[in-house]
Amino acid sequence: MKNKFYQYIQQLQDTITSKLEEIDGKATFQQDLWERPEGGGGRTRVIENGDVFEKGGVNISAVHGPLPPTMQAYFKVEDCNFFACGLSLVLHPKNPMVPTVHANWRYFEMYNKQGEIIDSWFGGGQDLTPYYLFEEDAKHFHQTCKTACNKHDANFYPDFKKKCDEYFWNAHRNEARGIGGLFFDYCKASEEKSMEDWYNFVTEVGNSFLEAYVPIVEKRKKLPYSKANRNWQEIRRGRYVEFNLVHDKGTLFGLKTNGRIESILMSLPPHVQWVYNHHPEQGSEEEKLIKVLETPKEWVG
Repeated sequence: MKNKFYQYIQQLQDTITSKLEEIDGKATFQQDLWERPEGGGGRTRVIENGDVFEKGGVNISAVHGPLPPTMQAYFKVEDCNFFACGLSLVLHPKNPMVPTVHANWRYFEMYNKQGEIIDSWFGGGQDLTPYYLFEEDAKHFHQTCKTACNKHDANFYPDFKKKCDEYFWNAHRNEARGIGGLFFDYCKASEEKSMEDWYNFVTEVGNSFLEAYVPIVEKRKKLPYSKANRNWQEIRRGRYVEFNLVHDKGTLFGLKTNGRIESILMSLPPHVQWVYNHHPEQGSEEEKLIKVLETPKEWVG
């Protein structure tokens, strides 16, 4: 399974980066191949200073070796080895009318000292973080997620949408990071679902990503915007940074397992503001976004 999934994310990385370069029309992805001393490595691709994408990364990695003591305590396991692979992407568009997007699809195995698999699971999801709320964009993104889920289980979309709303919650701000999407983790073999079933589901979601995001980018990338719009985007990006550095488990896992720092922190936007005690004007488009972030919303029936 690990070889099968790693081959899939290699192909998916190529598909996504090719399409994003086509959309941007100016910038291309810079590629770095890197190795992890304890075992494994990855292929980082970063795009910067484009006409559409100010900064973004589409990264794959496959790492293995002894599970560090901090992660043993987290997973409540004894001394063991692990393998983890996945694709992680974050895109920060230049135009404030185009939302930031994040997605991740991953697979994990743990082994005893005899090399036998003692646990394995899939995880992942995709979520949208707009700076200005276009409800039709939110509905399109969520409908695409729901369509992918419904091909496998009618309960997946409501369950994983709820988990997404709960996970991407900036608890110290009491607001959502964005308008959600899907989040799933510890998807393990059971009487109802085999690992092959989970593989088919996770790859279905991965294959839906461009369909979920590209039409929104194409619709919004040429909209006019002001300096005030840009300031608001940078203030909201600050909340994005706060979530990633305070709450995000993927960032924590990468830092705790001696991951490649440049790849882990590629999710951070290049231009950010923290304005003291900032509140948007009443009745403004900015306040409209904040109200939606205070209480998770159902975007599709």
